[in-house]
Amino acid sequence: MTHLFNPRATLGALRQLGWWLLLVTPVGVLAGSASALFLWSLDRATQTRFEHPWLLFLLPVAGAGMAWAYHAYGKNAERGTNLLIDEIHQPGGGVPKRLTPLILATTLVTHLFGGSAGREGTAVQMGGGLASTFARLCRIPEQHRRMLLMAGVAGGFGSVFGTPLAGAIFAMEVLTVGRIQYEMLIPCALAALIGDFTCGAWGIQHTGMLISSQLAPGTLTVGRLDLALLGKVAAAGAIFGLCAQLFARTTHGIGAVFKSQVSPFWLRPVIGGAIVIELTYALGTRSYLGLGTWSPYPGDVTISTLFHAGGAETWSWFWKLLFTAVTLGTGFKGGEVTPLFFIGGALGNTLAGPLGIPVDLCAGLGFIAVFAGASNTPLACTLMGVELFGADHALLFALACFASYYFSGHAGIYSAQRLGLSKHAEA
Repeated sequence: MTHLFNPRATLGALRQLGWWLLLVTPVGVLAGSASALFLWSLDRATQTRFEHPWLLFLLPVAGAGMAWAYHAYGKNAERGTNLLIDEIHQPGGGVPKRLTPLILATTLVTHLFGGSAGREGTAVQMGGGLASTFARLCRIPEQHRRMLLMAGVAGGFGSVFGTPLAGAIFAMEVLTVGRIQYEMLIPCALAALIGDFTCGAWGIQHTGMLISSQLAPGTLTVGRLDLALLGKVAAAGAIFGLCAQLFARTTHGIGAVFKSQVSPFWLRPVIGGAIVIELTYALGTRSYLGLGTWSPYPGDVTISTLFHAGGAETWSWFWKLLFTAVTLGTGFKGGEVTPLFFIGGALGNTLAGPLGIPVDLCAGLGFIAVFAGASNTPLACTLMGVELFGADHALLFALACFASYYFSGHAGIYSAQRLGLSKHAEA
């Protein structure tokens, strides 16, 4: 069929693009600015914790205060990212304005006193909360609210990690397991790009990473594909997926047990904080507190050391998993993603030797693939790998992420995700 140029359709598309740009630009600027404030504050909180190690002993007290704040003022804001996902799927009670200041303050408190948590959940919730507030204040028509919420999620995710392409796809992919709704691709991409640019304009620099190993040609090669290496990466991806499933089930399981067995809401994080303190002193290291991105103590395991031989202990991935599951499962606030980066990178460091994969490459694969399995977002995580590490190993990133997605089961870290398509099609 011959399609003739249609000026009216082109003008309509340009009008739609202009409308999107008008609505999404403020959301991207707000999300990027919020991420910049959060990252700056998080760095100050982490620095303060290292300067005053005794703050760890106040973690149970901080947890009780956090629980009281959400109980008294939080209402449905307690559901965090899951609330945003539900509101995008089916608008209901709306996203409360208190979501943004609550999650910002409580996440900083978690990190200041040594809880093991991340930053993605905070950035996503701030982006979505600010987008909802903007829509209310400007009286944006109801039919555009869903788009603005997704744009807020994309802007928050893309700006907090410096990965705008991954942020745009994440906002669409995280909603439904197995399906992506591409009609919001342009506004999500615009918000993520604007958010990342805004965060950088505030002077925030993201940590650079590098996979420098050069792969030698394999003995079993077809064209440019090293079949032996592909098999090893697929096997690693399967293990990463099982690890992702373990993390999700452990975190949800601890939360369920504490809610059913510990009636006082404020007592749950008190017990959780005490467990974190006991684990820290039982292991004799503070490597598994906070984000885990850096440490002033020589010999500590951090995300940067995971890309070097000997940069992690055999069970570093498990200890970070346990610290994070206890922290989040008992009611402390923060994201899961940065701890998942640590868990995946540490597991990749451990698997590199047995699988015969260069350490930095295997750590990088685990870095993105465990998150892909836990969040059910393999495409976003593949793009994240490209944005963080470069495109040289894009095929391996995709293989690891999709293998992890397949083996991680359907129970991810976001309980509000809908199941659009089963991962295991019937034979």
